[in-house]
Amino acid sequence: MRANFTQLYLHCVWATWDRLPLITPDIQEAIYGSIIRQCHRLGGTVIAIGGIEEHVHLLTGIPPTLSVSELIKNVKGSSSHLITHKIKPDEFFKWQGSYGAFTVSHNDICGVANYVKNQAFHHQSKSICSDWELPTG
Repeated sequence: MRANFTQLYLHCVWATWDRLPLITPDIQEAIYGSIIRQCHRLGGTVIAIGGIEEHVHLLTGIPPTLSVSELIKNVKGSSSHLITHKIKPDEFFKWQGSYGAFTVSHNDICGVANYVKNQAFHHQSKSICSDWELPTG
């Protein structure tokens, strides 16, 4: 093999400050768009994004040169900056400092992507996968 070959997939989850319902319908698409753009800038490939009013799930492929902490810091920072400086500068918006990150095998991408895209349904129907969610405490 003449070139490196990697398939590195991450399922990332992070919440709003104190789990406040800050991801309102009027800003949800702007937040997701910002996260997607920042992932692309970092060399990642967004496979799925979803969430509810107090947390976000992201399934992404990442290059081997990008650390998990660098990815999360940049996507959270850019989306928070967009909301607090351009979309709703006079309203409170903040992410928690913590996050969850899970490696995903190539064979499990479709199942995880389905879970990520259908967050509202899973939370409404209480069919969440506790292994893929952040603890509430």
